Amino acid sequence: MERGVSDLNILEKFALEFTHIVEQYGRYIIVSGFVAIVHGRSRATEDIDMILERISKEKFVQLHAHLEKEGFECIQGENPVMLYDEYLAQNTPLRYIRKGMPLPDMEIKLAKDKLDELQLQERTKLPMTNLPFWFSSIETNIAFKEEYLKSPKDLEDARHLRVLYEGILNEEQINRWKVLIKKVRL
Repeated sequence: MERGVSDLNILEKFALEFTHIVEQYGRYIIVSGFVAIVHGRSRATEDIDMILERISKEKFVQLHAHLEKEGFECIQGENPVMLYDEYLAQNTPLRYIRKGMPLPDMEIKLAKDKLDELQLQERTKLPMTNLPFWFSSIETNIAFKEEYLKSPKDLEDARHLRVLYEGILNEEQINRWKVLIKKVRL
């Protein structure tokens, strides 16, 4: 059962409005801190991290225009060709906000390697959240937080997810992701 719009907090509503547009242009996943937050972890954040499958410049121009039409703006600029060439094509994320509102923001980046592509292939909706978003798996999030990100905040996110999913986590999958992370990113 999905939550109604009136039941969503500000970050969730922002994500719902943004993903509703993005999913018309390509597959996406939401990753990182927002995953822990929608699972009840109290954690300060003003952004949501999204990985979008590699799309063409032409498709991005259409996506950018659609986002602008629906009241979003990119804080790095208005020219979608420049945004694609100087940011996305260089594996640098873009940040979108609601026009006139500096928070929250969506950090969007294109899939940059085999790890991102695999996460997109294995994307899932997380039933514990009752949200309609596509996420990377819990196991993937834990592996990235424990093996790659490793900040105190990320390690606490991983602990939180481990407690919530105790007894149903696939440790083999977490370890598989950690091996892939070491091979591809470290």
